[in-house]
Amino acid sequence: MTSESSDNGEEAATTTEISPSLLRDVQADLEESLLGGPRRFTRAEIADVAGVSLERADRLWVSMGFAVDIDPDSVMFTEGDAAALRTMASLVDRGIISPEREVAAARALGQSLSRLAEWQVSLISTHIVDQLAGSAGRDEQAIREQVRELTAEILPAVESLQAYVWRRHVASTTGRNVGNPGEEVASRTLVVGFADIVGYTSLTRQLGARELADLLERFESASTTVIGGHQGWVVKTVGDEVMFAVESPAAAAEIALQLQERVLPDETDPELRVGLAMGPVLVRFGDLYGSVVNTAARLTGSARPGTVLIDEELAHELAEAPGYYLKQLRPRRVRGIRRLEQFVLRRNRDA
Repeated sequence: MTSESSDNGEEAATTTEISPSLLRDVQADLEESLLGGPRRFTRAEIADVAGVSLERADRLWVSMGFAVDIDPDSVMFTEGDAAALRTMASLVDRGIISPEREVAAARALGQSLSRLAEWQVSLISTHIVDQLAGSAGRDEQAIREQVRELTAEILPAVESLQAYVWRRHVASTTGRNVGNPGEEVASRTLVVGFADIVGYTSLTRQLGARELADLLERFESASTTVIGGHQGWVVKTVGDEVMFAVESPAAAAEIALQLQERVLPDETDPELRVGLAMGPVLVRFGDLYGSVVNTAARLTGSARPGTVLIDEELAHELAEAPGYYLKQLRPRRVRGIRRLEQFVLRRNRDA
């Protein structure tokens, strides 16, 4: 467990005060606290304890994003892992998740939580390392006990906050889906949008790691605020791009324009491109699929820096909306879409 190096080397100096052997012991203690106990079972044993086949256990484990040790005698699983496998199996047995959707559900869960885990580990590790600063020369057992106490203090707080945010998101999503089919896969009419940072590849070569991280943090934070402030929701973020959805055409227009106005407002900031498309989309495990998604992505790629492009369906919905100006551009032939009708969306300053 080490902290990231800084420009002045202060964090690096902190971690070198603790011996490598002690750091390994601290990591082992932290892992046991996180996993809820020691590793006790091999692959075959965990499947037997959980009451599922070895093939099914391996499939679920890999789907959640974890590696499987090819050594059959490797002891890598805990009682908590067995409980998780039993829970997943019970969801299928009770008909809550269909057997053919089991792997997809595990994969969606793993992908959603892996990024969260990266942030949480950074938070926990940084806090512990900061607390251990100046511990050189202290009794190693006392240091390990301090780490256990810190872990016991941090983990319940982070876990409680995570559970609260999850419940809030479930409540919000339930509100959006009232009256829609209660299926794992459903079709809904939505406005789908993308916003991306212009020239991001070039920026990665020009900016240092800290500057790039700051830019992405400002981009994600401001984008999330704008989207959530108009009843939209973030589907996913991938580096320099955010994908979002919203039910109301007018709200979609406002989101797109405010993304341009508020997200990266400084003169030295890179510009954004935004694309919107409206129509039926396939909703599957929180992600969106279909031609509308492809159209929105194509419009984003076609937009000039600092502009918003929308499709014909959304333009029709916004035609009589006050406060917006629409300019139809020449249709474009793009791969996957024969004839892409496109409109520039701007504010109507004369309204």
